[in-house]
Amino acid sequence: MNDAVYIEITAVRGSTPRDVGTAMKVTAHEIAGTIGGGALEHQAIMTARQMLSDGRAMQTLKIPLGPNLGQCCGGAVTLRFSHEERPTDAEPTPTHGPLLSGPPRNLWLWGAGHVGRAVVAHAPAKAFDITWVDRDLDRFPAVLPDAVTVVPALDMPRLALRAPLDAHHLIFTYSHDIDLALCAALLTRSAASIGLIGSDTKWARFSKRLDAMGLDPSQITCPIGDKRLGKRPSDIAQGVVATLLADARADAPSKATA
Repeated sequence: MNDAVYIEITAVRGSTPRDVGTAMKVTAHEIAGTIGGGALEHQAIMTARQMLSDGRAMQTLKIPLGPNLGQCCGGAVTLRFSHEERPTDAEPTPTHGPLLSGPPRNLWLWGAGHVGRAVVAHAPAKAFDITWVDRDLDRFPAVLPDAVTVVPALDMPRLALRAPLDAHHLIFTYSHDIDLALCAALLTRSAASIGLIGSDTKWARFSKRLDAMGLDPSQITCPIGDKRLGKRPSDIAQGVVATLLADARADAPSKATA
């Protein structure tokens, strides 16, 4: 990647999506790596591309993850932007694990960012029939596995009301407002499971708002993944897929004898 801006998290305070040392690169047309996705990463990308445009060599920004950014992690990150060539994390290698007998499970993914892509890469094709939803086609990768159906939807919460009643849902869009609306929509109907990406702070706020709507937030799992694996998209994806596979295997005996 030529003429790239290297972005690195150099300090964190409180609850943040990624740790110190996490990095990504941005060119005029490409992105490699991630610093956590969402509004924080969007702002960082815009800043980096402005640097490419005006020729600045380096700058540092401290960004609070609060309402002004549309996030509720409650912490803050310091980002260093510089014109340098450094390696970024390699793309995750799919780890398919043990497969399941019987038909694939319906898995709906809400959001085509780094975590969504990592889940698609890690999910065994024979175990899951994936429906992947985001606002427009430009947000999805050009090449997709055969078991994945892409659905562009400007109103994702409305689409959620038409999802199969036996579907498992994972929510990780670029917007906390959309995340909340999806949670609310899915709680008004049946679903096999609902998982939401986010910090403990985000979930505390979401729980209060969902409860105020007369909904039962205990049906949602948040945070998702296995904290022992780490915060990278591939780490979260591995934990989420492992949990779904374990739950499926646990359900198999009772269904077979029913």
